[in-house]
This record gives sequence, structure tokens and C-alpha cells, in this order.
Amino acid sequence: MPPTNKIVTIGSHSALQILKGAKDEGFGTIVVCVKGTEEPYRSFKVADTIISINSYNDFEKIQDQLVKEKAILIPHASFIAYMGFERVEHLKIPYFGNKKILRYEADRNLQRVWLKNSGINVPHIFKDYRDIDRSAIIKFHGAKGGLGYFIAKNPHDFKKKMKGYQKDQRYVIQEYIVGVPVYAHYFYSPLTDELEILSFDKRYESNVDSLGRISARDQLALANVDPSYVIIGNMPLVVRESLLPKLFEIGRNVVEESKKFASPGLFGPFSLEMIIRPDMEIVVFEISARIVAGTNPYVFGSPYSWLRYNEPMSTGRRIAREIKRALQTKQTHKILY
Repeated sequence: MPPTNKIVTIGSHSALQILKGAKDEGFGTIVVCVKGTEEPYRSFKVADTIISINSYNDFEKIQDQLVKEKAILIPHASFIAYMGFERVEHLKIPYFGNKKILRYEADRNLQRVWLKNSGINVPHIFKDYRDIDRSAIIKFHGAKGGLGYFIAKNPHDFKKKMKGYQKDQRYVIQEYIVGVPVYAHYFYSPLTDELEILSFDKRYESNVDSLGRISARDQLALANVDPSYVIIGNMPLVVRESLLPKLFEIGRNVVEESKKFASPGLFGPFSLEMIIRPDMEIVVFEISARIVAGTNPYVFGSPYSWLRYNEPMSTGRRIAREIKRALQTKQTHKILY
């Protein structure tokens, strides 16, 4: 029998594959859209019900309706960014994931402690802009897809570029690591204690990637154009097989460390954002503690999910399958909060 519960998410980020995956597992689906953004969910036919609201400030107004529908909420980065983790922590609709993790994801300083305690290589952090003695990337707190990030070469460069930002914006000054950016997509099941690698991606960022297509001579003519790191798309990636044992080890260490400070720990989909250097050293610079948009190229699965499941298995569908298994085995207390 199909599940009587429904899956709900908000219309942005990775909602298409979340809803598609839920339907593939037999769930009814609901998408909550800000008015004017409904068309993709009608066109791709992934939502059984579309609920329109004026803004995300109105989300709590429809909670009772969602509870009556026996809806289970699947979070993604846009949902966390628009709602804020404090509001999410107080939602009463069943939520897939550990809400205690959200404040660690939102605060880059807490993330760094988490990673270091997991025994993972992390970039150097400059405590004061006056200490910048090499290229550094300035990252603002929160999940906003690289918005506002910039490179500073020295203290003077930092002060000049920070003039366009609000004084109360929180940020971290991180050593710029040269290498290949890789985003690893994991899934940890508290039902089976298994860690999976579902896929990898590489981001396409504006305008830094377009600047890289210009010759060095012509780049000099654009000396007053600062590179930015706003993510506009995601490209599939397969890594060297010899890297996989280390990547599994890193993922497992992150999960086990999270159990110490936010019981029952991190579970479901998560991503580690890393740089792989020429010597194959892995430096991890960020955790995303939920589904990431880099999984979107894999609506019908990746080479890794095909190896494990031998059927189409997106991260969105993997979430739905975990929920269905928990419902069937009466273990929803392990995954819904």
C-alpha cells in the first residue's frame, strides 16, 4: 500500500527532485510556493498540491493545514536561508532531519570546530584582517550560494572591498586553497547505520568561472572587475576511485563527531565541500547538513547510486525511501523531529 503521509517542501533549490523522488516511492506531494513561482512545479508535474503564500514569513500560517495532510517536511538550503534556523527549530510539522544541527551549519566557526574535532584538514583562518599575508577568501555566514564572497590579497585589499557590506554582517576570513573544488554528497541512515556516497558535483560560479575563460592579457584590461562566487549551476563529477576510501572515512568521522554535540547526530543527506590538492590531500572547508543543489544533475541517479541500487536513485528519492522504511518499521522517532 502507498504511504498515507505526504511529502512537502518549498518551491526552490532541489524541490523538483525531492518531489519526484517522493512520487517514485508512492508518496503524495505538496509544494509551497511564493506567489509567482508555481509554474515549474505545474509544468514538471511533480506536485499533487501547490500551496501559494505571499512570502516565507507566512509559512507558519499553513502549518495546521500541512499537519492535517500528514505531511512530512523535507528541508533544503533555500528553506533554511529564507526561514532561519531559529524559526525552523520551532516548527510543529514533522521534519526530516536533526534540527539541533542547523545552528552548527549556520555558524562557520562552529563548523570549523566540528571538522577539526573530526580529524579533518581545514583551511587556515585569519582571526584579524590585519593578519592577511596571502590570498584569502571572505565568506559570509549562512546558506546563500556563495553570495558576496570575495578574494582579498592583503589588509588594504580587504578594507577596500568590505566597504560595500553592512558592518554587522558576520563572516570568516579563510585561506584560499589552490586545487579542484569537489562537493561530495553523502547519505547516512540511522535505521541501518550505513553511510553512502551518492554522487559528486563541481559548481559553476559567476563571475569567477567566466573570467577564467579570458586570456591573461585580456584579464588585465578587466583589472577593476572583482571575481564573485555566486553559484549558478552544478556539473556532474566522478572522482578517482582511489580517493573513495578516504572520502568514506571523512564522511563517517563527521557523522560520529556530530553525535557527541547534537544527539542523535547528523543523518540523511549531507555534503562536504572540499578542495583536492595536486598531492591528493583533501581539505574540507564547509558542511551542508541537508540536501544540496549539487545533487540536481542526478534525478535518475549517479554512477555511484547505480552501483549500489541498480535503479534510478536520486538523493530526493533516497530521502523518501528512508522515510517509507521508517514508517513501515515504526521507527519514525529516529528520523522525524
